[in-house]
Amino acid sequence: MKIFAVGMNYAAHRKELHPAMVATEEPVIFTKPDSALLKPGRPFFVPDHLGRIDYEAEVVVRICRLGKTISERFAHRYYDAATVGIDFTARDLQREAAVRGLPWTVCKGFDGAAAIGEWRPAVAGQQFRFRLDRNGQTVQQGCTADMTHSIDRLVSYISQFFTLKTGDLIYTGTPAGIGPVQIGDRLEAWLDGDKVLDLRCR
Repeated sequence: MKIFAVGMNYAAHRKELHPAMVATEEPVIFTKPDSALLKPGRPFFVPDHLGRIDYEAEVVVRICRLGKTISERFAHRYYDAATVGIDFTARDLQREAAVRGLPWTVCKGFDGAAAIGEWRPAVAGQQFRFRLDRNGQTVQQGCTADMTHSIDRLVSYISQFFTLKTGDLIYTGTPAGIGPVQIGDRLEAWLDGDKVLDLRCR
């Protein structure tokens, strides 16, 4: 199983982190190892040795068939389910990596950095609305209609470089509202009104 993720896919998020940044013509893709996956019902253990850890809620889609060099108009045939996941990010390490021109592997791929919610069916052309609550307060909300690069575009683009296989995951990018987590936090996420994730930070 491969975990793909997308950076800076919402204009408001680009603005909150990098006010001068404009949308890229091609999606910004990075990967996480399978050991980063945090399945539903498991707590997130905050790694205090990595500095500030931020939540980044985003829609995740699950690949359902083998595919390579997929045309965008057929991309909807290659995923069958969606949920909300959290792309946990070691923000201090990411900033340091950006200054030094280094990759994001450590700051995005540590153990537990890819939390995943419960799956819901996905159909062609569907736009997902989602939100994340931290300790009962809504901190992020978004809709995939606002993404710079659509889900179908992401599936097609990634398949130009990597063979997609059944069970692969694509984290599609986070909207504005990211922030730090603390031990004791409760993170809850909804997809189109359904609660799909309930996570405790320890």
